[in-house]
Amino acid sequence: MKHIELEEGRDLTSCETLIMKTIWDEGGDISAIDLRRKLKERYGKDYSRTTLATFLVKMSDKGFVKNYREGRNAYVHAVKSEQEYKQELLEDTKQFWFAGKAVDLVCTLFRQKTVTKEELEEMRRRLDGLDD
Repeated sequence: MKHIELEEGRDLTSCETLIMKTIWDEGGDISAIDLRRKLKERYGKDYSRTTLATFLVKMSDKGFVKNYREGRNAYVHAVKSEQEYKQELLEDTKQFWFAGKAVDLVCTLFRQKTVTKEELEEMRRRLDGLDD
């Protein structure tokens, strides 16, 4: 059996994922104060200032964010894009669960009972457009 090596250190924990999703949804830099508020509003996560700071340092070490200060305010800037991260996750999933075969991954999506007929047609159109 082929050994699959997934890149260490680039994965986000579940808490870090919520933080990154909030940053990405902001569409630009966000203050730590606003980030804490939005995490509480959207996900019910009431992280203390120091807990959030710890998460952000770890995420910075992983290459996801850059933390900086302007005056008394701390800000967070996404370094890695949401699309880039989703592509990495999908590639890891394809390699690990589908032996690197994109067709098997896509067929699994087609078989989902939650996928509507319209979504299946849209997927087919997009796949047909890849030949161009």
